[in-house]
Amino acid sequence: MAELPIAAVWGIAFVLRAMVGSFLNVVIYRLPRMLDKMWRKECLDYLELPPGQPDEKMSLVLPRSRCPSCSAAIRPWHNIPIIGYPLLRGRCADCQTKISPAYPLVELLTACLTLAVVWHFGANIQGLAAILFTWSLIALAGIDLKKHILPDSITLLLLWAGLILSNFGVFTELESSLWGAVGGYMSLWSVYWLFKLLTGKEGMGYGDFKLLAALGAWLGWQYLPTLILMSSFVGIIFGIVIIVLKRQGKEIPIAFGPYLAVAGWICLFFGESAIEFTTGLFA
Repeated sequence: MAELPIAAVWGIAFVLRAMVGSFLNVVIYRLPRMLDKMWRKECLDYLELPPGQPDEKMSLVLPRSRCPSCSAAIRPWHNIPIIGYPLLRGRCADCQTKISPAYPLVELLTACLTLAVVWHFGANIQGLAAILFTWSLIALAGIDLKKHILPDSITLLLLWAGLILSNFGVFTELESSLWGAVGGYMSLWSVYWLFKLLTGKEGMGYGDFKLLAALGAWLGWQYLPTLILMSSFVGIIFGIVIIVLKRQGKEIPIAFGPYLAVAGWICLFFGESAIEFTTGLFA
């Protein structure tokens, strides 16, 4: 049997990765809503109040995807990753409401970053782990941008995965991973309480502590200064741009998780080169 050309193999791989991006869009959209329903139910149970009108059951698989405006079911041929958006001209086929360009962007980003990881790490345990790391960071960044939360169901899973992988020396040693997790959490926790004592306000959420702890578990404590400097620098730049372009006040909260995610992916992909670059830049 004749082998497929290398371009065809990479093309098929790109499409499959884009399909994962489509699923990540579902995670970004549905997981916060699932958590909100769970928290509301727990609050009602704690207060011993009636449950009220039962909501439609929701999971990451069911029900079928629908237009948030008109509730029309999205047809399978309209849900093709990346291609579906331009085919629909960025609008719902039924009510013509504009579709956010974030959907095809997530699919494209997922496909590109996954292919870059496979090319860089290869088809081995490092490559597989780096792919799951990449997908988790994309989901976390998307959720934090939209809802300003970093779900424990992803951050804690990422933390434990980093510690387990480090036990086998996949990216770093277990001792470095352990102190990376501890140092990552405690560093932002300390900043949070110092800022709160000085201003009486909360500067960030606990999800940021957990995400930096997870990144420290994957990369080791040596990367913590680089992660903090890089994410803070990128966050300040984008924060200024958002304030200027959207004319938002300084009191408007800005998600920090996406900048941690960007810094974490860069550090995993480029390794010690990221540390050297950041050290030289801020030196």
